[in-house]
Amino acid sequence: MRLATRIAIWAAVLLPLLVLGTSALLLGLVTHDLRNEQDAKLRDRAQVELPYVRAYLDADHQGRTRVEQNQHQKVLGAALDVGIKVADASGAQLLAEGRLPSAAALPPATTDTAGPVTVRAAGQAWRVLARPVSGADPGTLWVAAPASATAAQVSAVRGRIILVTLLAAPLAGLLAYGLARRATAPLSRLGRRAAALDPGAGAAGFDHRHSGIGEVDELAAALAGALARYDEQAARTAQALETARSFSAAASHELRTPLMSLQTNLDVLSAHPDLPPADRAEILADLRGDHRRMLDLLTALRTLARGDLVEQEAFGPLDPADQITASVAELRRRRPELEIVTELPDPAGPTGTPRVFGWEAGLRIVCDNLLANAVVHGQPPGRPGRIGVAVRREADQVVLTVDDAGPGIPQAERAAVFDRFHRRRDSPGSGLGLTLVAQQVALHRGSVTVTTPPSGSGCRFEVRLPLLVSPDAPTLPLPARRDWIGATG
Repeated sequence: MRLATRIAIWAAVLLPLLVLGTSALLLGLVTHDLRNEQDAKLRDRAQVELPYVRAYLDADHQGRTRVEQNQHQKVLGAALDVGIKVADASGAQLLAEGRLPSAAALPPATTDTAGPVTVRAAGQAWRVLARPVSGADPGTLWVAAPASATAAQVSAVRGRIILVTLLAAPLAGLLAYGLARRATAPLSRLGRRAAALDPGAGAAGFDHRHSGIGEVDELAAALAGALARYDEQAARTAQALETARSFSAAASHELRTPLMSLQTNLDVLSAHPDLPPADRAEILADLRGDHRRMLDLLTALRTLARGDLVEQEAFGPLDPADQITASVAELRRRRPELEIVTELPDPAGPTGTPRVFGWEAGLRIVCDNLLANAVVHGQPPGRPGRIGVAVRREADQVVLTVDDAGPGIPQAERAAVFDRFHRRRDSPGSGLGLTLVAQQVALHRGSVTVTTPPSGSGCRFEVRLPLLVSPDAPTLPLPARRDWIGATG
């Protein structure tokens, strides 16, 4: 059932009920007003009759027949359309004229200010006003009128109420249906636009114009938001599929060479079981090297894919010094012969510990790979070198530097070291370590550069990340497009 039809039915049912309820209150007020009007008329008649009745009682007591007759006529003339009864002090009826209830139903006269009361006699209700008559010859005056005298007026009002109610039901339904159809027209148009929406267009194809109706505009905004979230999720899904395809393509391409080398060495071992021990040891060393290279390559590709798919929810306020400390401790455990010097901010200092809005695992990847690069490529020939690690704050940035004592990188080649699978001819790595560093720095909206240390020799990698000013205000959102595993990022 359409909304407009529901509104029309409810209006056709509720409006007559409202009319009946209001009319019942109105009918009670009309009945009360008519009764007050009748009581006022009884009071007026009693006020007019009292002098005539007093004179009538005096003439009756004194036996002045002619005067009594004159007063009798005056009493009857003033009664008009009400019933009247007069009794002397002993209760004997002296005069009764018009429609009256039985004598037993008449109320006693109490005070001069008592109002009319309702009495019932022979199945009929009466409004009766009793007044004591003071003077030398006291008595009682009753003025009465049937309570049903106002029934005709009440019945007329009741009939009109019923007529209005019967007319209000269909008219209210038709009027409500027309108004509801007009009010829900923007909602119908919104439904037609949503039904005709091209799934491929997404939120861009949902064009809603402001209708001026709050509920419709709120629903349109909710639909637009849902479509936008759908588009975002669809884009992330497509990116995840592309990342999976890129991972497969990169892995198959890069693993071809070590797998062929493995196959060649295995063929040699199989074809020549009597190889000299020196040759066999050399082939086994090649096999172990190829195995380690494949393992490193797959691990790096998996980490690169993880960075392409990380979500904003994984980021939060972090202290980069914590990741540096953990990476240095792990490196010292594996390579105790290395000299590693760290310069970290003093938490008790005037500026405290600088913090960034970052991903804990991502910052650890940056630190681990920069230190691993310094160990592999930054050591002087024949002896362990010195590695310097520092974290400091500069203006609105946190700066991380890793210095080594190696041969350095020529100026022309410094930008290329972050490309995928870029490595020196004699490098044992996968060529993805510094690519991982560049990916994570980009995710954190920072920058990484290669320079020369202040000593003038070796190589310095400098990472700059935005400083987190307030824990309640994340620095920057993630990049909209990430494709480090499929391209150069």
